[in-house]
Amino acid sequence: MSDPHFTHTQDQLQQLARDVLAFAKAQGGTDCAVEISEGSGLSVSVRKSEIETIEQNKDKGMGVTVFIGQRRGNASTSDFSPAALKATVEAAYNIARFTADDDCAGLADEDMLELAPRDLKLFYPWDLSTEGAVALARRAEAAAFDVDPRVTNSEGANVHVQQSHFVSANSRGFIGGYPFSRHTLSVAPIAGKGAGMQRDDWYSSVRDASKMASPEAIGRYAAERALARLNARTIATRTCPVLFEAPLAAGLLGAFVQATSGGALYRKSSFLIDSLGKQVLPKHVQITEDPHIIGGVGSAPFDEEGVRTVKRDVVKDGVVQGYFLSTYTGRKLGMKTTGNAGGSHNLALTSTLTRNSDDFVAMLKKLGTGLLVTELMGQGTNYVTGDYSRGASGFWVENGVIQYPVEEITIAGNMKDMLAQIVAVGADTLVRGTKETGSILIESMVVAGG
Repeated sequence: MSDPHFTHTQDQLQQLARDVLAFAKAQGGTDCAVEISEGSGLSVSVRKSEIETIEQNKDKGMGVTVFIGQRRGNASTSDFSPAALKATVEAAYNIARFTADDDCAGLADEDMLELAPRDLKLFYPWDLSTEGAVALARRAEAAAFDVDPRVTNSEGANVHVQQSHFVSANSRGFIGGYPFSRHTLSVAPIAGKGAGMQRDDWYSSVRDASKMASPEAIGRYAAERALARLNARTIATRTCPVLFEAPLAAGLLGAFVQATSGGALYRKSSFLIDSLGKQVLPKHVQITEDPHIIGGVGSAPFDEEGVRTVKRDVVKDGVVQGYFLSTYTGRKLGMKTTGNAGGSHNLALTSTLTRNSDDFVAMLKKLGTGLLVTELMGQGTNYVTGDYSRGASGFWVENGVIQYPVEEITIAGNMKDMLAQIVAVGADTLVRGTKETGSILIESMVVAGG
């Protein structure tokens, strides 16, 4: 059945994939993997109500990996004609001919492949016209300006609509694919004037546009965040508790994922080497992965290698239960893939101590006197040692009440210590990409000010 959003049907993509596998076999490849994809999208940006950009994309591509024993070669094309597909397979084969053997190279074992993928309902096309997208962006930005006359400028509002589909297949019997969508609305207002200007932003990103926050709600909240940062000051250097706002707390979860990913582990470039089965977080902290949430942003029935995904405990009672491995990195470590080629799927960090009443206000009370961090700058994490140092801004809190905004500060510590010193996790949960967590309270960090 055809879909008006795509030039090709799923059946047609599957046939192209089978053709590529046949070309590879005829060429002399011992194994082959292929992915064929197609997508279309619309992006608009508006600044101070004026249209700045309108972009429409229509993309397609085929990537193929050909194996000759344990030598491999990769090639790609955006031309789906039989001659182009065949030439691309030949290119990958010729690259493989001159590549060194790699004992860990090769397709996933057949018993790990997902041969009956379930439909997780990841496709919600949004037939939004260019005029409609511009109107939504204008509404979000106008809502920001309407909050307070001190909102004087804007970095713009953006609407992005994307719908795609793909088919992945390999020579060991796996073939699967599905359509998916991702839609985003964002706005970044500026408050104040001159040297005292402050900016902030907010966005909503969903698969199903009907679940997107309203433009007015996004605009108002973004403006409130920018206004709250006016008249910021610095603070003297000290050691104190630090509360990471939920959007930034997702970054801490991301750091844990990177440190427990196969590539970092087998290269020994992680501060969590050999952490499997060890206590790295407090007993009250749990991390789960559920790839099968219907409509989830991080949902997938199989990973980029066709390996079935599974629901699992990544951390239970603070103890690491599993890493994030692809077939290759698993073999490098003497382990099996965890179905994470391409990344994590719907990770949730929770605490057994969290109550439904532990909203943001309650988390401020738990912080007591310390720093609330709402923005981080720079890439100051050393994943080999765990040393952490980031430029930051946020708010100074005393007795659970925000006193004033702060800026031009640096927060520092060690990721291993920070993970071990998670005191509380808020019920103010937020999904950012494939990760979900509430605000996270760290017992103690160094805050360097002016």
